[in-house]
Amino acid sequence: MLEGKKILITGGTGSLGQALTKRLLEFDVDTIRILSRNESKQVQMSSEFSDTRLRFLIGDIRDKERLIKSMEDIDIVFHAAALKHVPIIEYNPFEAIKTNVVGSQNVIDASLIQDVEKVICIGTDKAVSPLNTYGATKLLMEKLFISANNYLNIDKSRTKFFAVRYGNVFGSSGSVIPIFLEQAKNNKKITITNEAMTRFSITMDQALDFILDCTINGKAAEIYVPKIKGYSISQIKDVFQESFDNCEIENIGIRPGEKLHEILINEEEMRYCWDLENKFMISNPSVKDDDIIKSYNSNIKKNSNLTSYTSENTEKLSSEEIKKLILEFEK
Repeated sequence: MLEGKKILITGGTGSLGQALTKRLLEFDVDTIRILSRNESKQVQMSSEFSDTRLRFLIGDIRDKERLIKSMEDIDIVFHAAALKHVPIIEYNPFEAIKTNVVGSQNVIDASLIQDVEKVICIGTDKAVSPLNTYGATKLLMEKLFISANNYLNIDKSRTKFFAVRYGNVFGSSGSVIPIFLEQAKNNKKITITNEAMTRFSITMDQALDFILDCTINGKAAEIYVPKIKGYSISQIKDVFQESFDNCEIENIGIRPGEKLHEILINEEEMRYCWDLENKFMISNPSVKDDDIIKSYNSNIKKNSNLTSYTSENTEKLSSEEIKKLILEFEK
């Protein structure tokens, strides 16, 4: 599937973009174009990767003309560009709309104009029953991508749009692990929002495996969700208190826009949820069940076990698993 392909990654200088680039370079791809507006990160990334298959394009997904030009002869687009820091977006909501919503529509339009083969947008659990502006903009991004398939002329266009949705990558920038580590190593109090809070856990390698699996096997108009474990803030706190001497705790309360538990599939979406062994698929409501079963060669079944899929009701990581993940992150 990936051999000889020309690939574009929007937001390619971000943490996911760089990890995805590294993984894709392990395959015999033809070209990877990195589109981002961060000049400094492009220079740094170019130096670190030093691969002749990479092309670095300065551009913003708000600029549709730039996107159209950047997608010339492209086969696969990974749409990872987004404004994503919840407190900043709460203060600057319309800037997030320009990037996350209007920018995503620009990606769709440019992909159709250039007849891209597959276009995959990177979603988030915060898009499900959103409580904050970031989640609302990512929900709209998903809706745009799924509905884009409704307007395709299958006799003239090869383009397929679909979405992947998962939680925060364990140890990623802005998540609790790097924050707690910095606090613990500097003898500061660990700032806990709420011990009952739970989150989904996915490592970067797991996220990349999931994205590429969906890229190769995805059909069109679906949202794919991985089956992953979760953890509670209480578990993280206990591990840090065991690992660091005199580790004090300070409860600071939930920040504006935060949920106590994250949701990957809500109750309403469960009506369209299908089980695909290591992942779930949320189908487009306009697609008939018989057509879905046929397109997957009967290797799929309607979900009947869950009423919703949340970080509270999913299987939890053990303390040993959490310790191992933290050690891996420190490396």
